Amino acid sequence: MQHKYPDTDTNYSSRRNFLKRSGVIAIGGISVTSLIGLGSCKADEDDVTPPEDLMREHGVLNRVLLVYDHFLNQLSNNQLVSPQLLGDAANIIKTFIEDYHEKQEEDFLFPRFEKANKLTDLVSVLRVQHGAGRLVTNKLIEMSRQPKIENESDRQQLSSLLFSFTHMYRPHEAREDTVLFPAIREIVSKHEFDSMGEDFEKREHQLFGNGGFEVFVDKVAKIEQQLAIYDLSQFTPKIG
Repeated sequence: MQHKYPDTDTNYSSRRNFLKRSGVIAIGGISVTSLIGLGSCKADEDDVTPPEDLMREHGVLNRVLLVYDHFLNQLSNNQLVSPQLLGDAANIIKTFIEDYHEKQEEDFLFPRFEKANKLTDLVSVLRVQHGAGRLVTNKLIEMSRQPKIENESDRQQLSSLLFSFTHMYRPHEAREDTVLFPAIREIVSKHEFDSMGEDFEKREHQLFGNGGFEVFVDKVAKIEQQLAIYDLSQFTPKIG
């Protein structure tokens, strides 16, 4: 039986975002609005730095990669993959990762590294991989429009596309998390670093409204629940 755990991180984030937007702080159980409170909320907003923002978005990507892994397991075990769930997962990649997250990197990060002549070889590869990933995603979305994915040719094509995507994006995101993102502070001033964070937040609100990250975490969780891979404890190895 699948257990559904409350998404406490999402709830906490939503509560914190509400307090930040309203300028309310709780002191001794009493809600107080003040200039001090507003300053405190601003400090909380600044706690989410551009690298942290990008890395947690990679968390959404990683969870979809796990969904893709599950589809690959289904294919290898001669099970049918749901076109609906395939489309739901691929559209999260397209909407949140490719059209938003990667656009942030391409518009705000890559040009700064190129201007500073730093990690340019890495940036060049990352750009090419973004383009390759979009081609794969478009094909996956196209396949998801079929009523069923059951003939051998389609199943082989789907397996190849899913493997290509996961095989590329795991080292892709790992290299960004461990090399590119930590180097951001080395190429921009503190003011520019802070402004970048504001630009990230502004674009997220423009595209998704408040709580865009939380919305997509919830979307992934719903897919995981339908595939019975949401319960984290099932991944714990049983040894001995």
